[in-house]
Amino acid sequence: MSVDLTLIWTVIIGFGVMMYVLLDGFDLGIGILFPFVKNANDKDIMMNTVAPVWDGNETWLVLGGVGLLAAFPKAYATILPALYFPLTMFLVGLILRGIAFEFRFKASKCQYIWDWSFAGGAILATFMQGCMLGRFVEGFPVIESQTLLPIFFWLTPFSIMTGIALLCGYALLGATWLIMKTEGDLQTWCRRAGLRLMFVVLFFIGIVSLWTPLAHPLIAQRWFSWPNIIYLSPVPIYTGLLAIFLFFSLRRESEYLPFICSIGLFILSYAGLGISLWPYIVPPIMTIWEAAAPPESQLFTLTGVLFLLPVILVYTIHSYWVFRGKTRQDSGYH
Repeated sequence: MSVDLTLIWTVIIGFGVMMYVLLDGFDLGIGILFPFVKNANDKDIMMNTVAPVWDGNETWLVLGGVGLLAAFPKAYATILPALYFPLTMFLVGLILRGIAFEFRFKASKCQYIWDWSFAGGAILATFMQGCMLGRFVEGFPVIESQTLLPIFFWLTPFSIMTGIALLCGYALLGATWLIMKTEGDLQTWCRRAGLRLMFVVLFFIGIVSLWTPLAHPLIAQRWFSWPNIIYLSPVPIYTGLLAIFLFFSLRRESEYLPFICSIGLFILSYAGLGISLWPYIVPPIMTIWEAAAPPESQLFTLTGVLFLLPVILVYTIHSYWVFRGKTRQDSGYH
């Protein structure tokens, strides 16, 4: 029986993107929450909760991007030119967020500049990430190889909505992460913020779940035709159950369950996106098999990835284990 290398690469890239969204999502979420916290000591603690791990989280972004180039060069050559502007702004946001970690704790008179760099970088990176996601879901037009898309091709009502939705989603991840990592007044504030954000995120999940099938008949057919509606029903059912668990975990002052439930909501949303778009990697014009590199190239690069992926997993798990427990002001960057 032959092995479908294209499917293996799809799983690897999908896993890498999911890991990036979950891990970098909560530290971007902390940046989104940053302007709403007034106490300087609380801000120090917020940054300290992710200071040891934030740069390692971005390893998964590199894995996803390089994997796309190596395994699906046609998709890479189609998606990146269409999204050059938001992708550039996304990277600018990550740079602003990154340099804030290095300079904020060393600044004295101008610390507010790095506060805004941290928050502004996180907001910019997240919003652009959400806009790119929205444009990806809407699809790409079939164009001639020499034709350039307008610079704001990616900016649509749907992509703006998904950009705002991702801001709220990452903020929820950030709030529930801080519940787990902090204590006292900051933890109490994060519980209140998490409860409000939960309802906003569920609202956006509902809007996307309705907007997408209404705008795309093929997606509607996949979800609502028989017997697919039975096979795929666990996704919305589990989403509803997780929302209930999240609500009660926030009300009953659980420390770990809110973060676990928030991650679950993201995973189910990610699964729903994959179900809606499968098997297109450039919807609706290119499937994973049409975009795939030759089998020889896939096999060559897969050999290296199968060695590196366990290494990345091990040091990621190890770093979170080493820095487990509550974070206080005297830990982190100095």
